[in-house]
Amino acid sequence: MKDRTEYTEIRNAPVSSGDSGQNSSLRGDFEGLLQQKINLKTKPLGSLGRLEELAFQTGMIQQTLSPRIYNPSMVVFAADHGLADEGISPYPKDVTWQMVMNFCAGGAAINVFCKQNGLELKVVDAGVDHDFPADLPIVYAKIRKGSRNMYREPAMTMDECREAMKLGAAMVVTEAKTGCNTIAFGEMGIGNTSASSLLMHKFTGISVEECTGRGAGLDDKQLDKKACLLKEIADKYRAETPEEILAAFGGLEIAAMVGAFLEAKKQNMLILVDGFIATVAALTASKMNAEMLQNCIFCHQSDEKGHKLLLDHLNVKPLVNLGLRLGEGTGAAVALPLVRSAVSFLNEMASFEDAGVSNK
Repeated sequence: MKDRTEYTEIRNAPVSSGDSGQNSSLRGDFEGLLQQKINLKTKPLGSLGRLEELAFQTGMIQQTLSPRIYNPSMVVFAADHGLADEGISPYPKDVTWQMVMNFCAGGAAINVFCKQNGLELKVVDAGVDHDFPADLPIVYAKIRKGSRNMYREPAMTMDECREAMKLGAAMVVTEAKTGCNTIAFGEMGIGNTSASSLLMHKFTGISVEECTGRGAGLDDKQLDKKACLLKEIADKYRAETPEEILAAFGGLEIAAMVGAFLEAKKQNMLILVDGFIATVAALTASKMNAEMLQNCIFCHQSDEKGHKLLLDHLNVKPLVNLGLRLGEGTGAAVALPLVRSAVSFLNEMASFEDAGVSNK
């Protein structure tokens, strides 16, 4: 349980500079050795499919033939969006703080899946429009009570955006100090699919209509209204750099996730990417550091309309498609056992030579 004093220490934590120091020729030699170890397991070549790709990616990230998953963590950032005042969600803003309370009580889907699959869950109030009791098991880190209504003004000032990014980075530093080398990020914020659709449009050039989905369950009429509103907002602000675009069209929890993604790369963590909103945050972070995507495992394809288009744009393959569109980090939590399976076969499965099995 974090009090406000402890949060101040988190926010002021130093952020890693992240120097890989890898020699390219040695990296090439290691890549060959890792692939050979995978190929020589007692199985037909390539027969473990995506698990082989996962094993290779994990080994490359950790630069070892025997990768491990230590102290996996799920950090859920929560914040409200002023744009919700325009009726772009079927749920009122109060649902944001009510769901944070549900997280604290252990009653949400993310609680269940984290408990099932051994993820340490941390909930962060980055900007919820509510005054929480002081004794909740959350990180109190409110930057302001929700982003601004971007229909009328930019969602965040540059200072607020940077503070949110610093918060996300500091949370990752804190988790790294526990020995965590595998991390996932979730979110809670009524209206955040709208912000994500706008960021996706700005960074990919895909039309607003194609980026905009039903969110928490809009009907056809509400979806048309949402798309028209977002199209109008998309043309309102002159923003050029990734940080300026994030500040104008994003949200406090999304900006925190962006900072968290960037710091997780600096810490050389394995990063489990959840659904549409988390993938948009990863896309945004990649505009600031393209190498960040090397550490990302895209866990599932959301049912939110724009997510498949975004995954295709990034040229990445999600591990599963379960028709999820909940957010909270649930898709990443559900996918962790698959990553564990990949690591386990690489470390524990016999080679042809070890087992005395012919490989001819």
